[in-house]
Amino acid sequence: MAGGKQSARDKMIGMMYLVLTALLALQVSNSVLEKFIFINQAFELTNEEKVTNNAKKLESIQNAVSDAGNREKDVAVMTKAQEVRAETTQILKMLEVYKEELITRTGGIQDGVYVGQKDIDAPSALFVNEKEGDKLKEKLNGYSKFLRNITGDEDIGDLAKDAKDIPVFAKDPNQNKKGFADLNFGHNTPMVGALASLSQFQSDVISEETKALEDLARQVGAEDLKFDQIVPMVKPHSKVVAAGTKYEADLFIAASSSSVSPTMTVDGKEIEVVGGMGKVSFTATPGNYDKSGNASKSFIGAISVKMPGGRDTTFVDTIEYIVSKPVMQIQSASVQALYLNCGNELDVQVPAMGTAYNPSFTTKGGTNIKGANKGEVVIIPKSAKVTLSVSSNGNLIGSQDFKVKRIPKPEIVVYGKGGPVNLKRGVKGPPRSLKLTAQADESFAQFLPKDAKFRVAQSEVNLVRGGRSVGSVRPKGPDLNLSSLAGQARAGDALVIEVKKVQRRNFKGEIENFPNFGPKIITIRIN
Repeated sequence: MAGGKQSARDKMIGMMYLVLTALLALQVSNSVLEKFIFINQAFELTNEEKVTNNAKKLESIQNAVSDAGNREKDVAVMTKAQEVRAETTQILKMLEVYKEELITRTGGIQDGVYVGQKDIDAPSALFVNEKEGDKLKEKLNGYSKFLRNITGDEDIGDLAKDAKDIPVFAKDPNQNKKGFADLNFGHNTPMVGALASLSQFQSDVISEETKALEDLARQVGAEDLKFDQIVPMVKPHSKVVAAGTKYEADLFIAASSSSVSPTMTVDGKEIEVVGGMGKVSFTATPGNYDKSGNASKSFIGAISVKMPGGRDTTFVDTIEYIVSKPVMQIQSASVQALYLNCGNELDVQVPAMGTAYNPSFTTKGGTNIKGANKGEVVIIPKSAKVTLSVSSNGNLIGSQDFKVKRIPKPEIVVYGKGGPVNLKRGVKGPPRSLKLTAQADESFAQFLPKDAKFRVAQSEVNLVRGGRSVGSVRPKGPDLNLSSLAGQARAGDALVIEVKKVQRRNFKGEIENFPNFGPKIITIRIN
């Protein structure tokens, strides 16, 4: 396909065409054929519009030359434009003849439907066996050479390429050895696929013609400085106005010339110029902010243009602007303080930056994990204070300090069959089983539920009588099997439970020993 500027619609159609061409190597299904018919129709529709636009471009060149008095240099440019239009028309007609020949060979059109749309023999017979593909390649590349010669633009590439010269096919061992004719019209190419290929080449030809005519149009009156593009401009004193204050701006007329190609720079770096207007775009960097959060900045804009008589003139101005310090909005379950060794989830947004906000995070006194959504980050504190720094596209926005709390100790609670054991009243009769739970602090569990998962991992239970142990068990885990002690127990004895190890599962699912818990020794009287 041709290079240069293409509309989004043209790019979409071209990409679909390449994908479907690649699918031909696999299998020709009805759905693929239907897509080729759609693409061919889309090409033909846009091609008609482009041909009309190019005819208007030629007419505009002729009018401009006439208005300028038919000067010799301008007439020479107009003649070149007319030659481009004539050569393009010839190539388009040749491609149209090939399309009509394919349709005729495959049975024509009945009720608006191609009779031979599935025919996979006619394209290869015409373009490969009868060598018409080689003739077409020669004509298309001859057109490209013609444009290079008439415009002086050596960047214009050949329109007809072999598979090895097309990136999408170059690394495909099943395709990269094919020549132009075999690639576009070879074995298994359906008639409608060949039609789409021919329409694609028509589109490429028209696109190259468009660029050539635009280049030639800029050469008409190249030695003149005509301000033929006039637009109203507003230069506001400030784009931000508080309610109840005045809005002040300068309204004036700005003019540019379509017949010259000025060079524009910002701080010495060349910028894109479209329609005579330079597109200034850069990322505002932080500065020395004042008490109001504003930093004064400036850049040097320069416009170089060739004046009548061939003299180069450069206009320079220093443009001042103000960078305001972005305000970070941090949302969290508990933003006043974070919890040590926990996954504290934060949502950091900078509304003033809009869609340009592309955050990255660094953490002093801990680590961080960037979240799935823009602005989301998980902070894992490792010290008593954490500093979170936020940047966007490499530019620092600001930093926020956080105090760090230790995880509150969980409470050990003993459960029997009827619920929590009343330690003041004791139990009636020796229990055969109990359960130990490590219950997280209610506030901590509300803020960080993923980090508030505790369990008793190890304990020792002694049956005590008269101040002496008469039996013991060492359960692993929260469930206490006391059957061996229940048979020895008497009224007045006590079960003394010493909790030896409590574990915590963090937000990553990792298990760690957690020494801060209580009570560590629990006594239950047996009534």
